[in-house]
Amino acid sequence: MIVPISDSIYYPVSDVIMVRGEGIYVYDDDGNRYIDCASGTFNLSLGYSHPAVVSAMQKQAESLVHVTSSFQTESVNTLVRQLLAAAPANLVKVHLKVGGGSEANEGAIKMAQHATGRGEVISLFRSHHGQTMMTTSLSGNAFRKAPFPLLYPGSLQVPDPYCMRCFYGQRRDTCGLMCVERIDDFLEYASGGQVAAIILEPISGNGGNIVPPEGYLPRLREFCDEHDILLIFDEIQTGIGRTGRMFAAEHFGVRPDAITVGKGLGGSGAQIAGILAGERLAGLPAHHHSFTYGANTLAAAAAVAALEVIDRPEFLANVRATGEHIMQRLRDLQRRMPVVGDVRGVGLMIGIELVQPGGAPAVDLANEVARRGLGHGLLLRTSRYGYGNVVKIRPPLILTHEQADEICDAFETVLREVMA
Repeated sequence: MIVPISDSIYYPVSDVIMVRGEGIYVYDDDGNRYIDCASGTFNLSLGYSHPAVVSAMQKQAESLVHVTSSFQTESVNTLVRQLLAAAPANLVKVHLKVGGGSEANEGAIKMAQHATGRGEVISLFRSHHGQTMMTTSLSGNAFRKAPFPLLYPGSLQVPDPYCMRCFYGQRRDTCGLMCVERIDDFLEYASGGQVAAIILEPISGNGGNIVPPEGYLPRLREFCDEHDILLIFDEIQTGIGRTGRMFAAEHFGVRPDAITVGKGLGGSGAQIAGILAGERLAGLPAHHHSFTYGANTLAAAAAVAALEVIDRPEFLANVRATGEHIMQRLRDLQRRMPVVGDVRGVGLMIGIELVQPGGAPAVDLANEVARRGLGHGLLLRTSRYGYGNVVKIRPPLILTHEQADEICDAFETVLREVMA
């Protein structure tokens, strides 16, 4: 029996006590079963206790759980080879001496600063790149930065490609991609003239599941080349099969100068992250970005097993197919329920934007849907840590067609209950 000690835990926790997970489901101590539409913290790409990952970790634990990353190990070497084989061809270096996505993003930024000799970094409105002080500084949300007086001064946020709520009040067919072209003005008037990199998620994660319009990322790549700015793709959430491709960059035909990975790389929750870097970003001395549990052999073994499963054409095809099925069902719901303002996503990275009459964000409604989802067997999360109006659907990638219907049926029931 687990004795509740919620008053002693520093951060808020639910009264629900989870005791077991299997596949896409997690069970509480009363025997209730929930579909995890958040894949843990978007890190259980293969769901709970995937047998290939569990077996790999058990085998690795019998020989070598950890050794300093100054030495080579079979699991780490294999993982490096796998990542390079799956990555865009211009990415030739793998840095695994990080413990999570925040550290990976900060490391990629350090690499860009070291390579260019410049210090400033551009990120997007609503962006979320981690919770170290550097990545908090890059957040596109004021509420995340407000409590901290010593933020990194070289961060600059620019409008994101959020067509539904365009910062410039434009329509995509006539906008000329102002969300890229006007970055010139930010360089000229809002920066210190020393921009090293632009970092962004190809599809925003916490910021509202915003999928960029056609042409946005290729034009941004051109813009970076024109201004000698390095382009970093934060694929902590979008990478490792989440969008139905190994990396979201593949959907847009763009080669960034670096890609950061994490979360789903561990398969069933192993803590691992990394940076895939081009030749120009090589050379940052190891003592500038090296963490105790980086390149952990146990986590690397889990990641090797996860990649062997995910990097199969039929597996990724199923991610695309189940994601499209969910999108079709939710768009049918959108036609029948005006409160659903937009449904957007790629693969199994899907967002449902809820709106008030007139189109204003329905933040309270989104949070209520997530809260009541628990009673209908759904674990749901909303955008911007509860400050946003987008409900996120990101179940484990092993989802079947029948389970996708189960999610959609339960979601519609919850939404109708809340609206009654």
